[in-house]
Amino acid sequence: MRPFLAHPFDHDKLHEECGVFGVIGVVDAASFVALGLHALQHRGQEAGGIVTYADGPGFCSERRFGYVRDNFTKADVMATLPGSIGIGHVRYSTAGSKGATAIRDVQPFFGEFSMGGSAIAHNGNITNALALRKELVERGSIFQSSSDSECIIHLMARSMGRTIPDRMEEALRKVEGAFSIVAMTRTKLMGVRDALGVRPLVLGKLGDGWALASETCALDIIGAEFVREIEPGEMVVISSDKGVESHFPFRRLKPRGCIFEHVYFSRPDSILGGRSVYETRRQIGVELAREAPVDADLVCPVPDSGTPAAIGYSQESGIPYAMGIIRNQYMGRTFIEPTEQIRNMGVRLKLNVNRALIKGKRVILVDDSVVRGTTSRKIKDMILDAGAAEVHFRIASPPTAWPCFYGVDTPERGKLLAANMTEEEMREWIGVDSLKFVSLDGLYRAAGEPKGRNTKQPQYCDACFSGEYPVAPSDMIEKGFEMKAAE
Repeated sequence: MRPFLAHPFDHDKLHEECGVFGVIGVVDAASFVALGLHALQHRGQEAGGIVTYADGPGFCSERRFGYVRDNFTKADVMATLPGSIGIGHVRYSTAGSKGATAIRDVQPFFGEFSMGGSAIAHNGNITNALALRKELVERGSIFQSSSDSECIIHLMARSMGRTIPDRMEEALRKVEGAFSIVAMTRTKLMGVRDALGVRPLVLGKLGDGWALASETCALDIIGAEFVREIEPGEMVVISSDKGVESHFPFRRLKPRGCIFEHVYFSRPDSILGGRSVYETRRQIGVELAREAPVDADLVCPVPDSGTPAAIGYSQESGIPYAMGIIRNQYMGRTFIEPTEQIRNMGVRLKLNVNRALIKGKRVILVDDSVVRGTTSRKIKDMILDAGAAEVHFRIASPPTAWPCFYGVDTPERGKLLAANMTEEEMREWIGVDSLKFVSLDGLYRAAGEPKGRNTKQPQYCDACFSGEYPVAPSDMIEKGFEMKAAE
């Protein structure tokens, strides 16, 4: 099988690891799961998988590379996934190998226990996975994948719990890091969030059935009613006869949801923490305009992730909003093999400047983040080539100076521009007239915290900006990663 090609020009963005979805109590669960995964495709475009259960065939599984639309809309594939309960997963790997041999890393994972089978889909990252894996292998476990998530299945197998939910609880108490999990047995759908609630998980109602999803937009696509978020540290067990049973098996901690979900990861039409993601991003633009004003003629987003913040910046500053950059909507991730000549075209294959609009103008470009900075330089060159008089970058997040270890694909710290340069040095390197980032307090205000960031007890996980990790990344520390020195 030809390996799935990641988009050759998406290396300068942070990528979520995955999205999860599950449903119970519906006819043809696989179709609902496929729709839910389609809505969560932005959280992982590398591969996807679905597991269902039906009396007779038992547990059925399909795992494929590529888009949901290319794999789980075909009648012959969907016919192999019968049943009224199912879970699914879309993947962009942070842990595990990539390429043609990595189908074994595609979730959901399945385990057969003495009391029956269970499938599990995991969003997040286990920060002590290497230590757990070493211990499990020494005790006889045989791993089938290179994914950190498989540790959970092996821990469940070694548990003495009487039920599968009991075994999952015991396994997760040994896990460090971040996890939002959707799992299933023959008759039960389960959802769990870690005690900090780093990664999101929501509950929906669909007629007599129920759904669990990474985001509310996945509930919308199947016509489910959003009920509530699964709380940090909560485990729900859902069955057709008992409905939703909830308890809190972990030590209660002050929640620290990922603030970058508000900046970039979640879809703008989702609701997160009781707030519209779109409205939070628009408000980030408002904060940016207040903190970093500049005389200019146009406010232009870097599409599509910079659009809500650009709208907010324009509304607050009074500078007209304009589509100065047009995105090629048909630029798929399975584009042609990138030859050297095509690589040199770079971002121009994906974005094009509206020359008639830009020529002679002082332009404010609004983007969601700067990671390596290479794409920012290319976009700046495109704007200047189109005849812009000035180029000013405004970034809808603070400088990304630290890697994430909780389920986000982040370059090592040495490759993050903000880890190696001051803001002025970054401005000179990118080659723009000005460069400003929203402050961490401004980001918190936009996310609904009027007083900004509580420095003693931060309300979110913002480690990628602050270097303050709510859970020590023990595996990485053992490999030599240096934590931020205490101030």
